Amino acid sequence: MRNLTMLMDYYELTMSNGYFKKGYKDRIAVFDMFYRNNPDNGGFVVSAGLEQLIEYIQNLSFNDDDIEYLRKKGEFSEDFLEYLKNFKFTGNIDAVPEGTIVYPNTPLVTVTAPVIEAQLLETMLLLTINFQSLIATKASRICRAAGDTGAIVMEFGARRAHGADAATLGARAAYIGGAAATATVLADEMFGVPAIGTMAHSWVQFFDNEYEAFKAYAEVYPDNCVLLIDTFDILKSGLVNAIKVAKEVLEPMGKRLKGVRIDSGDLAYFSKKIRKQLDANGMEDCNVVVSNSVDEYLIRSLNKQGARINSYGVGERMITSKSDPVFGGVYKLVAVKDGKDGEYVPKIKISENVEKITNPGKKRLWRIFSKETGYGLADLITLNDEEVKGDEPFAYVDPKKPWKKMKFENVDVKELQVPIFKDGELVYNKPELKDIKAYVADQLKNKVWEEEQRYENPHIHYVDLSKKLYDTKVKMLEDNQQ
Repeated sequence: MRNLTMLMDYYELTMSNGYFKKGYKDRIAVFDMFYRNNPDNGGFVVSAGLEQLIEYIQNLSFNDDDIEYLRKKGEFSEDFLEYLKNFKFTGNIDAVPEGTIVYPNTPLVTVTAPVIEAQLLETMLLLTINFQSLIATKASRICRAAGDTGAIVMEFGARRAHGADAATLGARAAYIGGAAATATVLADEMFGVPAIGTMAHSWVQFFDNEYEAFKAYAEVYPDNCVLLIDTFDILKSGLVNAIKVAKEVLEPMGKRLKGVRIDSGDLAYFSKKIRKQLDANGMEDCNVVVSNSVDEYLIRSLNKQGARINSYGVGERMITSKSDPVFGGVYKLVAVKDGKDGEYVPKIKISENVEKITNPGKKRLWRIFSKETGYGLADLITLNDEEVKGDEPFAYVDPKKPWKKMKFENVDVKELQVPIFKDGELVYNKPELKDIKAYVADQLKNKVWEEEQRYENPHIHYVDLSKKLYDTKVKMLEDNQQ
C-alpha cells in the first residue's frame, strides 16, 4: 500500500501549523464535502470513491522522510513536526454509502474532528470522491443509453486515461456506474472488475493473411472467439473471413463464433450490414461489438438510426468524461465546537455568487420518498439536532421559493449519511463492488424518477432546508450586513 499522506495542498500544512501554534489543535471542526452542479447538465450523480478514502485514512501517517522534507521547508515548528510524526486520525466521518444517487448542495461526506485532522484530509477526500463520482456518473449515462436496446457497455479507456490511477480507479467507477467489464487487467486483479479482451489489429497484421489470423485465434480460443474485422475491408474481407472461420473451424468443433468487432467506419451502416450477413448464415447468436469514440450521445444517435449493436467498447469519452471532465466537489467548514458548552457554532461562507453561499452548521441529510410510488420526492437538509419522521408534519423551506409555507407529511424518510469512522476507528462494513453496482441499478429502477434520468432538461430534484436551518442561514447573512 502506497503512503499517500503527502498528497495534499501545501496550505493544509501551513494552516495546520498555524492552528497548532495558536493552541487550537484539539478544537473540533465540522467540514462538509458537496458539489454544486451535475455533470453534463444531468439530473443526478452516482457517488463513488468512498472505499479509497477509507483506505487513505487508515494509512494516514507521516514517515521520517516526510518529516525531514517538511523540516527543510523551514516554515514549520519542531513541536508541530513532532505532532505530525505521531499523527493518527481520531475523528468521526459520516458519508452517503458508495453508489448512492445524490444531488447538488447535499453533504456527501461530513468530517467532525480536531481541526488539523479535518483540514489535512481535504485534498485526498476531494480527489477520491470527485474523480470516481464523475466517471461513475458518466458511465451511468452511457450504459443507460446503450440499455435502451439491450446492449451492454465495456470500459476500454486505460490508454487514454490521465495516468495509471485514473485507469484503474476509473474502471472501478465505470463498473459501479453500470459497465459490464473492463479491458484493464489491473482493475480486475485489484477490484474484481471483470477483465475481457480479444485481439488488436496487430494480431491480424502479424499473419500472412486475415483468414490465417482468424483461424489461429479461433483454434486457441474456441470458447470465446470474437474477431476484429476492420483491419482491411469490413464487408469484403473481414466479415467474409470471420464467417468462413466460424463455419470451417469453430462449428466442426461444436463451437460458435461469439462476436465480430469493428473499430472504425460508419457504425450504424456497417452494423446493419454485418447483422444481415450473419443472420443469413445462421449466426443469429453472433454479437456485433463496436468501439471508436463512443459516448451516450453517439449511442442515442445510433439507436435512432436502427443500428444493430450488441455491445459497446467505450474508451476515452468515458474514462475522461470528455464532454464534462471536471467534477466540482468542494470541502467547506460549516461549524466549530464551542469549548465552553460543547455546542456546534455554525459557520458560513458568503459570496457575491449566490450559489457559493454555504449552508451553515452541523447537519443531517434525509431523503423523502413517496409512499405511493417509492420514488424520491426531495432531499431535505436539517440541523443536527432535528429529527424527521414521515408520519408527522415537518415544515421545510424551498430555498428558491422561501415565501411558500410547505411541509412533508405521510411520506417515507431515510437518513442518507451513515457512520464511517467513529473516534478514528472504522465502523463501516465496506460492501462488495458487485453489490455497489447492484445498489445503483436498483435506485435507478425503483427510486429515481424517469424524468430525472432524461438527458435533456431533466427534472431538477428538490433539495430543501428545514425551517430551522433556513432561519439560521438567513440570520447569519443578515448579521454579516450589520
